[in-house]
Amino acid sequence: MTSTLRTLTVPLDVDSSSGGLPSFLVRDDVLCWSRREAGLVGYGELTRFNATGPDRFLEADMWWRHLILEADITDQVELPGTGPVAFGSFAFSKTSPHVSRLILPELVVGMRDGRAWATQLTFDDAPLTEAGVLAALESWLSDASGDEPAAGGSDVGPSPEVAALNGSRGSLGRGSLSEAAWMEAVTNGVEEIRAGKLEKLVLARDVVANLPEGVSAAEVLRQLAARYRECWTYGVDGLVGATPEMLIQVEGRTAQARVLAGTLDRRDAEGVEGSPMEYAERVLAGSEKQRHEHEIAIDSLTRQLAPFSEAMNSHSEPFILELPNVWHLASDVKAELADIEGHVPTCLALINALHPTAAVCGTPTQVAGALIRKLEHLDRGPYAGPVGWLDAAGNGEWGIALRGAVIEDANTVRLYAGCGIVEGSQPEAELAETWAKFRPMLEALGIRR
Repeated sequence: MTSTLRTLTVPLDVDSSSGGLPSFLVRDDVLCWSRREAGLVGYGELTRFNATGPDRFLEADMWWRHLILEADITDQVELPGTGPVAFGSFAFSKTSPHVSRLILPELVVGMRDGRAWATQLTFDDAPLTEAGVLAALESWLSDASGDEPAAGGSDVGPSPEVAALNGSRGSLGRGSLSEAAWMEAVTNGVEEIRAGKLEKLVLARDVVANLPEGVSAAEVLRQLAARYRECWTYGVDGLVGATPEMLIQVEGRTAQARVLAGTLDRRDAEGVEGSPMEYAERVLAGSEKQRHEHEIAIDSLTRQLAPFSEAMNSHSEPFILELPNVWHLASDVKAELADIEGHVPTCLALINALHPTAAVCGTPTQVAGALIRKLEHLDRGPYAGPVGWLDAAGNGEWGIALRGAVIEDANTVRLYAGCGIVEGSQPEAELAETWAKFRPMLEALGIRR
């Protein structure tokens, strides 16, 4: 054994008709980052870094840079996501006991722009060869049968209050708060906003799904990847979901983000005159409340990103992002990263500055964060925290862990959803919005509501 990380990346010959990257989602312990047919899948675990507290991003950044500094990297493909890659998931709150993590897999399969590759990673001294990489991939794929469902990092048991919400494959139970109690929390939040203590607050809630026949993380990921192609499907250590929101994507010196705030359930358009998109334009883009909420979110991100950028641009007007369950007001931001003291800021350094944005916390951040802890009665764990990947060249993609859930054990999944609360928010409407946001995970689990 050696302490030096060694990696070999080789091209793969993958037929474009094979289903793309989702066809490699065959194991419940798989690490996943996928959008459309592209992305990354990781198998096994070579090593990991764990952290908690306010410095979790910077501590992880130091660990990663130290690991790759002396790494022996052979890369025959040289694209973002080739070479050493770590998958990560971080707790939403700096006060959370939930452990944030970076995981270095034993093997990574990637697809991008019609090209595919595999990377083998090791601390062993044995030679790395192309034949060995392909044999390792075949071994992981052939060993996929008989896997146990992945378990996440939550130690909170399911709520005993079970609602009469049953589907074909499982049932739903109450989370940390009942619906009535959560709507009361929304009312209290609106009162704090009207009192001038803050401008926006994001409140989340959870529900617990029980599946007697067991949870297949791989099947959940395949369902999400197929149904929510415009989202980023993620799977890290039992955290699974499909997020529509990109916190930060770094490729070379270019950083991009997608900010969402303002939501409309697509079911609300059933039976109305005109096309569904016309309805969304009228009700969502034409809403002063929704546009105000969106402006707060975009201002939060651009203000925090500005010190790291030498140039930045974003949409002058938000666009409507159309997803199978909802419409969102969305804005894309693009920035050229500045050279700061001889270095371009890393993904994790940027995340340390950006998280939590107003889109998932509120503003002012400290006031909103304290109120979240007071009103939610919930440790969000990794929900609404950064999730994604980074490579040795400084590239990476980090979404916000939304539209997701934590697989707590073989039969239990805890789902999360949240809403932006502003002065005009109505508790009943916000509750209905959470159910719209639960829908992707409920569909993937085979539970009907």
